Amino acid sequence: MAVTKIHGIKTTVDKAIEYICNPDKTDEKIYISSFACAPETAALDFKYTLDHTTEQNFSDGQDKENKAFHLIQAFLPEEVSYEEAHAIGKELADNLLQGKYSYVLTTHIDKGHVHNHLIFCAADNIEHKHYHDCKQSYWEIRKLSDQLCQEHGLSVIEPDGKRGMKYNEWTANKNDAGWKSQIRKDINQAIKAVSSYEEFLALMKAKGYEMKGTEISENGGKYITFRPVGKDRPVRGSTKSLGKNFTKERIKERIENKRQHTPMPYKRKRIIDTASDPKFTENIGLKKWAAKENLKIASETYSKMIAHDIHNFAELDSRIRFLQEQTKNSNCTIISLEHQMQELAEMIKYAEQYQENKPYNDRYETVKDKDRFLRKYESQLILFSGAERMLQRDGIAPARMNVGKLKQTYNDLLSRKNELFKQHKTEKAEIAELELIRQNMEKYLNIASPEVPKELPLTTPEI
Repeated sequence: MAVTKIHGIKTTVDKAIEYICNPDKTDEKIYISSFACAPETAALDFKYTLDHTTEQNFSDGQDKENKAFHLIQAFLPEEVSYEEAHAIGKELADNLLQGKYSYVLTTHIDKGHVHNHLIFCAADNIEHKHYHDCKQSYWEIRKLSDQLCQEHGLSVIEPDGKRGMKYNEWTANKNDAGWKSQIRKDINQAIKAVSSYEEFLALMKAKGYEMKGTEISENGGKYITFRPVGKDRPVRGSTKSLGKNFTKERIKERIENKRQHTPMPYKRKRIIDTASDPKFTENIGLKKWAAKENLKIASETYSKMIAHDIHNFAELDSRIRFLQEQTKNSNCTIISLEHQMQELAEMIKYAEQYQENKPYNDRYETVKDKDRFLRKYESQLILFSGAERMLQRDGIAPARMNVGKLKQTYNDLLSRKNELFKQHKTEKAEIAELELIRQNMEKYLNIASPEVPKELPLTTPEI
């Protein structure tokens, strides 16, 4: 399990990096990694990038004073080794920052729990756009961290699926002794299962509810009422009694909105298992409703399968296997492109630093008072020296580099990656759709998956 938090750094970037690189905390600097900068000169590298940002590089509401961001990833005590924690931190940094932002990553081992510190520049090295720190970007960090923990066999904090309640909802739930909450729960479940207001009324009736005032018209009464089995008095579907989402007008609106946002009902509809759930054997009305609903779902499923030009289970399995192979190949290509882009982004950063600061180095080599010149232009000389060293380390001749061509190559790789990502997403959606088709048809035909004859044709359900 890993807990994450992030905050902006407005002034002391150098001191923050010095703190996270403390040898006493990082096992004599063994657990330190960096990208597109050196830990010793990271503050200067960040400043160089930030100096190239303009007003157009900021989104509305962004804090323009942030020079860097400090992300902390803390693990459960004794759940992860130092090496694995550092590897997870690097994977998080590379996935989150996509090879665009310079960063320094360290793993601290001096406390009871191992934790990573990631400090990254507030602007990226390619377009010099400012990182947008908001709730959405934080949830992306948390999601990535949880995924990496799962991949490494660590525990994660499982969400309970609950949302916060408004005070009036909480008060209502507290005062209704529980049975109004059950009515709300049954109404919500029914809304999820149906596609029209009429179906909703039929399902609630099948659940055993007695209802009055259901018609939505001037003559239909102001409120719909629900009387559950075993209760002497009905409950109004009013804002005061159940809440504003449970009036008959609002119930109909919620069903219609759900239908508008889910144009492909086969994706959300699954065959209802009436055999293993005792509520269907105990309630004949509910069982009849489920049988009718299953027939409708099976018909929609079969129609969708025919639209894919698939007529039997053998063709269905063949198509799924083909798409799975396609997604595997496209995913491998996307990962390869991301690695190329990361290497190219680092090269672009150093190439720009080299070119912009080379005039200072040329002057330094010819100037008479070198000490005075060094005091005045120390930052520029350090950046030039660092960029030259990093490029030469990779066997690149700095003087021959064309930054414009490098950026064009980067953009070409980005375009190709985006196209492949769209294709990958479409293929995964089709796989999910076809797998749901298979599950629904098998359940409806009462066929056990391992025993399905591959040549068995599927027949259209009669309605």
